[in-house]
Amino acid sequence: MTPAAPKSLGDPGAVAARHALVEASPHLAPLRRLAARIRAEQDRPVPEADPLDGGVTARLLLLLETPGPATGRTAFVSRDNPTGTAANLFRFLDTAGIPRADTLIWNAVPWVIHAPGARNRAPRTGEIRASRAYLPPLLDLMPNLAVAVLAGRVAQALAPDLAAMRPGLPLVAVPHPSPTHVCTSPAVPARIAAGFAEAARHLDLPG
Repeated sequence: MTPAAPKSLGDPGAVAARHALVEASPHLAPLRRLAARIRAEQDRPVPEADPLDGGVTARLLLLLETPGPATGRTAFVSRDNPTGTAANLFRFLDTAGIPRADTLIWNAVPWVIHAPGARNRAPRTGEIRASRAYLPPLLDLMPNLAVAVLAGRVAQALAPDLAAMRPGLPLVAVPHPSPTHVCTSPAVPARIAAGFAEAARHLDLPG
């Protein structure tokens, strides 16, 4: 059942149910193989994409920066994670009317970079450089991709790579949806909302 409110993966039962969906989700299988490759090459945890989202059939790629601490509890990159960032994403995507089946949420640096129990930190230059190797195989898995939303400075640094790999692909830059950014000024959530509305237009969604 699709959650009607944010932070549903704060419930361990909901996390277990979500993981039970993973094996029965063929739209995730290629992404899981890519995640396994990244784990092996980087020797770091890589959370799963959410089986309730579009996986490789998605038309919208939402790139964040790097998995946050909540992924250690859920092992998912998801708008349903029990964090302020995920809750903001849930609301922005819902307001824009973008269906879950149209979205894949991924990270510019897709592996966990912070030490166990530590607060998240910004990716280092070397980590961003290493992450570029995984963009081509990711895009190769997404034949229906119609727009990419780049949330935050790290994701936006990959815009030239995306443009070179998919010439003409619309790239929409928005501020990172973490509460730290969203609460700095009313202009920040307005810019995020406008970016998602623009992405919805690229998907030919009403709005």
